[in-house]
Amino acid sequence: MTSDNTNNNSYGNILKATSLFGGVQVYSIIIQILRSKFAAVLLGPAGMGIMGLLNSTVEMVSSITNFGLSTSAVRNIAEASKQEDNDRLKIVVTVFRKLVWVTSLLGSLICLVFSRRLSQIAFGDTSYSWAILILSVNVLLMQFTACQTSVLQGLQRYRDMARCGVYGSTIGLVITIPLYYLLGINAIVPVLVSSYLISFLLTWIFYKRIKIGKVKVPFATFKKEGYDMLKMGVLISLSGILGLASAYLLKIFIGRYGSLADVGLFNAGFTMVESYVGLVFTAMAKDYYPRLSKIAKDNVLFKDTINHQAEISIILLFPIVVVFVVFAKLMVTLLYSKQFLAIDGLIYWAISAIIIKAMAWSMSYSILAKGDSRLFFNTEIVAVIYGFILNILGYYFYGLTGLGISYFVKYTLYFIQLYFVTSRHYGFRFDRSAIVMALITMMMVLLTLATKLIGNAWVSYPIGSLLIGASVYYSYKELNKRVAISQYVKDKIWKRK
Repeated sequence: MTSDNTNNNSYGNILKATSLFGGVQVYSIIIQILRSKFAAVLLGPAGMGIMGLLNSTVEMVSSITNFGLSTSAVRNIAEASKQEDNDRLKIVVTVFRKLVWVTSLLGSLICLVFSRRLSQIAFGDTSYSWAILILSVNVLLMQFTACQTSVLQGLQRYRDMARCGVYGSTIGLVITIPLYYLLGINAIVPVLVSSYLISFLLTWIFYKRIKIGKVKVPFATFKKEGYDMLKMGVLISLSGILGLASAYLLKIFIGRYGSLADVGLFNAGFTMVESYVGLVFTAMAKDYYPRLSKIAKDNVLFKDTINHQAEISIILLFPIVVVFVVFAKLMVTLLYSKQFLAIDGLIYWAISAIIIKAMAWSMSYSILAKGDSRLFFNTEIVAVIYGFILNILGYYFYGLTGLGISYFVKYTLYFIQLYFVTSRHYGFRFDRSAIVMALITMMMVLLTLATKLIGNAWVSYPIGSLLIGASVYYSYKELNKRVAISQYVKDKIWKRK
């Protein structure tokens, strides 16, 4: 097979996996938009702020007690499946599930025992201790859902994962809207519990279909496998804890220095950035991490895979970013309400950072795939520290818009940091094609941002519309070079005839 054919297959495989999960993400986002719209109208910014703090509290407890097992186990499961060693796979999954039982029960117990203290930390009083008490069940559901999803991901059961996403989004919407309508703010706890319960049940159904089988694991083997997972998992967990803690403290700072309404606006703004615009990251991550883990020892293929992933990420994200920058105000009004228009500056800046984030994101998984847990931990801790400082300074001096600016600066620094780390430890370099593409797209994104910062609609919308057309054309042209989309479409048309 020629080098060009190999490259085309690589791009094609990335696009195939992305199209599967991208379709699911688009559907899930449509459902999430409807849920967010109802929540924004029926709960208001303050209600969304309460929901954000409650959910963040439970997620932080789960992150503290899960020891990063769901992430570290994907690598072990992917390696076992590559070796086609069914006995080894049984052992890995059995050890993984037993460890998750311990960690999930520990997390639930912490919520039960410290519910009053957690309420005081989040809200300044004990008025929401009862809610945290009930949400302790979510820690259990959350960790077992992650466990079952990790097995599906490690075995590359992507269609099953996609079905879980579609079914979960649909059922969640059907349950959520009536609860918000009937109960208002009182629906927050039932909605959070039902959402995690649905996710758990669906992943359990598809997990059971795999039929991995049970095996008795001797203590010595359990200790060896468990230590291997925990060694990497604990450091992943610690970095995740600090990341969640920084986000949690930022929300508390915003709530105290600003208001609960600002917390709700902050949540709404970053839901648009991370969920709606960032759907490509979510779609790609399902396939990218286990795929990269399998070829981590082949340095040439490893480097090529990261470059191809970065290029496809930029190609797919570029038009989405430009569209969101141009029509941010309209989208905020449609997705939420006019009450949320205060987040337009945040969105302009944060979305403009997505291309830089795509480059950094493609490199970040290389450290996990190589199994360098300590290097990953050190890298992420540094990023969490300067990210938190930038967020506090951004909000203090420029309010919600400052949080968008800090997001842009953070990912610029994160890209530089990761490029230095991966080049030093793995000899990684971006190909010329990836660098040129990143520079062209970033210049066009910054031009779009500049038209919006001028604040003149008569200038920004016409120029923005031209830039949208240019971004779509550029992405199509670059994608066609890599996977021959035009030929694929022609072949499909001729087959139908």
